[in-house]
Formats: sequence, C-alpha cells, structure tokens
Amino acid sequence: MKFMIVGKANEDIEAGALPDPEYVERMHAYNEELAKAGVLLAAEGLYPSSRGARIAYSGGRASIVDGPFTEAKELIAGFWLIQVKSREEAVQWALRVPMPPGYDGVGLDVWQVYDAADTPDTAGMSPEAAEWESALRERLGDRAC
Repeated sequence: MKFMIVGKANEDIEAGALPDPEYVERMHAYNEELAKAGVLLAAEGLYPSSRGARIAYSGGRASIVDGPFTEAKELIAGFWLIQVKSREEAVQWALRVPMPPGYDGVGLDVWQVYDAADTPDTAGMSPEAAEWESALRERLGDRAC
C-alpha cells in the first residue's frame, strides 16, 4: 500500500524561512531511516506558495491564480511517498517525522494513495481503457502509477 505523508506549512515556512541546520540533519537521518527500511519511494520539500500557481475550474473554464496563497493552514511544505503494509504502519512512520520546536501550526496528513495495482487491471474499464492502462504501466516500468 502506498501512502503520502503531507507536511503542512506555517507562516515561517510560507515566508521562506530555512530550518535550523540541526533540524535539517535530523530530517536527513529520518529520510535515511525510511530508505534503509525499504519503504521510501520519494521525498521532497516544496518552495513557498509565492512560487506556485493554483488552477480553479468553474463553468468548464480554468482560471489561474498566482501565489502566494492566503490560507497558510491549507499549504504544504513537502511530502514523503512511502510503501508499507498498512495504514497503521504509515501512521507510525509519520509519527517519527522530526518537528523543530516552536513550529506551531505545522502538522502532517497521512493519505492512502490510490494504486491501480490494488484492483484488477480491467475492473470497471472499457477494453480501450484497459489497453491504455496496460501500455502506460509497461512504459513506466517500476514507476508505474
């Protein structure tokens, strides 16, 4: 099962403040622990929302809103993509994420990632869609969606 651990931002993170070097070392050690356990698929930090864009749809049309975004509680600072045996294991890994003191407002969400491998390849798909899915998985190999 794949899970995404989403690290929430706070005002300091959104302002672009860099973490203390000691905290960065603790985060590297955590990431190394995930890798050694064989569960880490990806881990990345994100720039503040001022460097991003939000796309909203209404009436079949897209509108683009440039960052920064005002609701810091809805922003994310980074993520880990892990592959574990259960939701409980994913939560246990999330509980081990090092958090620097004084980062009130920072939190984590743990989301199960839908993996097409969790269902039969053709469940509910038209023959054309099943063929497309199979071809895509073949092209992606180990990176399959």
